[in-house]
Amino acid sequence: MEIIDVTADAEEFTCNAYLVTGDRPTLVDAGTMPGVEDVVADHTDRLDAVVLTHQHHDHVGELDAVLDAFDADCYAYADHPRRTHELDDSDAVRMGDETFDVVYTPGHADDHVSLVSETTLFSGDVVVYNDAAFDDGSFGRTDMPGQSRDRLVESLRRLLDRLPESVGSMYAGHGDAFHANEESVREVIERALSRAARREPKYPED
Repeated sequence: MEIIDVTADAEEFTCNAYLVTGDRPTLVDAGTMPGVEDVVADHTDRLDAVVLTHQHHDHVGELDAVLDAFDADCYAYADHPRRTHELDDSDAVRMGDETFDVVYTPGHADDHVSLVSETTLFSGDVVVYNDAAFDDGSFGRTDMPGQSRDRLVESLRRLLDRLPESVGSMYAGHGDAFHANEESVREVIERALSRAARREPKYPED
């Protein structure tokens, strides 16, 4: 199973959209990069599913283009005109060659879910490895209408409770992927939780 960031060469703001190859080719989020469906087609002639971590525009902007190009199912927690399967906490979704547990992780978005297998975490925006705020364990912003730091903190705790010790890679909606080395995925999330729990602004004013 290979995981490919198909929006890596985007020139506009987008999330990381990940193609998970294998027995069930799946795209995690669609991003906003025009032509992303062509990049997917460069790697596979079949896409079975698109799974959304949440429906902020930078994650779904090119969803229609992807679904129009492939006869793929669409999995989402919240309602969407193209959704074919509703996601709920503790559901199981097959992506690539692995089965992923759906963990409901609101705070950054009311409809946010993370996807956890025995080896891999797709964390969306609830936790990222690096961004403009922190380089080794950060969290999604919670200062916009409809967002909640308290709920995000609860979500990070829930994610840690549901995270197998065997998970060695984290693919977030922004920033770089993280692969365990001297630190584990769990330690990165714990650091993000500690920072989020301080309730301080993520981006303090200069």
